[in-house]
Amino acid sequence: MTTALEPPTPVFSEPELTPAGHSLLDAASELFYARGIRAVGVDLVALEAGTTKKTLYDRFGSKDRLVAQYLTRRGARWQHHVLELLAARPDPRRRVLTVFDALEEWHAGQDRGCAFVNAYAEVGAGDDATRDVVRREKEWMRRLFVALAAGAGLPAPEATGASLHLVYEGTLVLSTAGGRPSALTEARATVEAVLAAPAPTAERACEDCENEGS
Repeated sequence: MTTALEPPTPVFSEPELTPAGHSLLDAASELFYARGIRAVGVDLVALEAGTTKKTLYDRFGSKDRLVAQYLTRRGARWQHHVLELLAARPDPRRRVLTVFDALEEWHAGQDRGCAFVNAYAEVGAGDDATRDVVRREKEWMRRLFVALAAGAGLPAPEATGASLHLVYEGTLVLSTAGGRPSALTEARATVEAVLAAPAPTAERACEDCENEGS
């Protein structure tokens, strides 16, 4: 069982690139998110970046590696965004809700939802690099909720954090693919109920143990 009280260390960092590499990654990031990975070819990325396909391959090696870098940079920026908001909000119990505040801010003006879910749906099952980045991001989010649950003093933080993570991931999908604009409001209400639930007393815990054994 975890005893962590602080959020996990970010698992992604901004890639170190040449100016041409940054231009290519900027163009690819916008195109991949807006249009989808399979719908965007390297010719279009190079054109939008004002460079050549040869430069793209020189900098990234392949489209798959470009996709992985797109997700890696997005992951780094998302994790920085979340941690920055958490650092400004010291109340341990309210910090759990802060993740949903961060989500709302992050996706303001973006109508395609989670880039990691989208990428996995398109290419993740067939590309090891993409699948690895997506799963590392999802695992980081799970560990974040576990740490926040522990910091908030919620019972069974491993299980509770994992459940909160499920709420978060479900919110991402329902608010976009599910066509449910109220998903974020409903998720906050669910989390509020978890935070408001009284912690089990030692006496109650003993009763539960006895009932399980009967």
